[in-house]
Amino acid sequence: MTQDITNSAPQEQFEESKALENTPSTESVPTTTDYSEMNLKEIIQLFQEMIDRGDQQEMYRCADNIKAAFYKTLKKEKIAAGLTIPISEGIEDSAHKDDDEENIISVNPFAELERGFKELYNRYKVERTSFLQVIERHKEDNLKNKTQIIEELKSLLEKQEDLQHTFPTFRELQNRWKSTGPIPQANSKDLWDTYQFLVEKFYDFVKINNELRDLDLKKNLEVKTELCDKAEALVNEPNIVQAFRKLQKFHEEWRELGPVPKELREEIWSRFKLATSNVNKRQQDYFETLKVDQKKNLEHKTTLCEKAEVIAASEGEDKDWNQLTKDMEALQEEWKSIGFASKKDNQRIYDRFRAACDKFYNAKRDYYSNFKKVMQENLDKKIALCEQAESLKESQDWKKTTDQLIGLQKKWKEIGPVARKQSDVVWKRFRAACDSFFENKSKFFSTVEESYEDNLKKKLALIEELNEYKPDTKQTENIEALKDFQNRWNEIGYVPLKDKERVQSAYRHAIDVKFSDIKSSENENKLVRFRKHIKELQDSSKGERGIKVERDKLLQKFRQLEQDIALWENNMGFFTKSKNADSILSDIEKKIARAREELTQIEEKIKLIDKQYE
Repeated sequence: MTQDITNSAPQEQFEESKALENTPSTESVPTTTDYSEMNLKEIIQLFQEMIDRGDQQEMYRCADNIKAAFYKTLKKEKIAAGLTIPISEGIEDSAHKDDDEENIISVNPFAELERGFKELYNRYKVERTSFLQVIERHKEDNLKNKTQIIEELKSLLEKQEDLQHTFPTFRELQNRWKSTGPIPQANSKDLWDTYQFLVEKFYDFVKINNELRDLDLKKNLEVKTELCDKAEALVNEPNIVQAFRKLQKFHEEWRELGPVPKELREEIWSRFKLATSNVNKRQQDYFETLKVDQKKNLEHKTTLCEKAEVIAASEGEDKDWNQLTKDMEALQEEWKSIGFASKKDNQRIYDRFRAACDKFYNAKRDYYSNFKKVMQENLDKKIALCEQAESLKESQDWKKTTDQLIGLQKKWKEIGPVARKQSDVVWKRFRAACDSFFENKSKFFSTVEESYEDNLKKKLALIEELNEYKPDTKQTENIEALKDFQNRWNEIGYVPLKDKERVQSAYRHAIDVKFSDIKSSENENKLVRFRKHIKELQDSSKGERGIKVERDKLLQKFRQLEQDIALWENNMGFFTKSKNADSILSDIEKKIARAREELTQIEEKIKLIDKQYE
């Protein structure tokens, strides 16, 4: 029976080692923290908390990634802040004095952050070095202890004492071996082989009674059965990475245990090996799925990069920056919802996306920087108009100042936009100056409003007189009468606005009825005089050239009158919203009526020239 134990133990150890060698390393498991999304203070805070926790495995796994993320973020924020002096200048050189560092910090606000991070990183390196030194010292101590155990095992094998004395000593040596930690890797295999050989030799050569031997084998079986149960339960462990780590610990415990009964040896090992294979298969499937997901994430992120690059490359001064910004922010939110790509592609695809975002936001910043200059120029122009309007608001030259303010209002409309927070302020200032003048003007003319009713009565009386007038047979008498009526009408002045059109229409109707012959004759006389003028030009040395010049003058005057009418009609819109603007509107309407009448006369003259010289 002892011979069976000796022959089977090395084979079992070989199978266990092979199982451990075939399990994948946890070093390839990606971390879940994305340091690139953090700012400098958040990275430092995270690193500080990690060092305070003192988890050496966590620090070793994350420190270099944190360092790379910190300096990359530092570089980006320095560029965004417009600093031209590298942050590392004046800090890396330890020979610089303290006052030099204080001067650097006052110029570069990031220097203090970098110095704080360096202190943390140096603290980590010191703690890491100290930790490794302690580990190595412990390994050397463990090596001495295990070497001593082997020497004691050799001494035990050389003794020919009774089992009652040798077996407890052997068991105590086994327990000491199990409780002793790891040793340097270079000595591990040889020392383990020596120990295993001596253990097997002990079982072979020591005459132990069947009862104690079977008890030992049974105890080993119970522990290995328990390890099988634990290994089989790992199949249902939600965290596959955690399950793999636990499996490694179970294998380490299995290696430290002695043999089991021969008839159950193959069965128990097959069971443990099957559980190991299931966990390994599950981990392999996990990483295969992870690769597929990472590939899909890379494709998805590549698509987002292409969309971001299209947005960043959009051109045109009239593009909608607000909408493009919303589109870019939507891409960034979608990016955050996507998992990691593979380790070799993750940083590269992130840099590509970040470059497109930076290009867009830099272009947006440049655009609005230039746009602010334009709005400032517009603000300066509008302030100048405010100053001009304010210089006119106390004027009592009502007609001239009215025209000037209308001109300023037209210029105001032609000026582009200004900043929103200043737009209302400058507009209220300009409007206040205009309103001040027109209110003064309205107050001035309000004194004559009391006479509007009297003027209405006078004009109605004059219209009645017109209707009763009997034209004379002599045309000269009628012309004198017409002039008298017109002079008296113009001398009366304004009437209430609600009666203006009615009274004016009645007056024109009465004039047209009583003096239509005179007006027709007057217009005809004007045309006769114009024909005579044209005839004189034709007979003169100017000839047709003079007639052409005359026509061009008429045409130019016709167009000018059209422009004037359009301007007056447009300006009426300014005063419809002003208080007491009736008198101003009346003046403008009279101008428009006279201009239209003159347009008709000019048109008849142009037609006369065209008809005569077709």
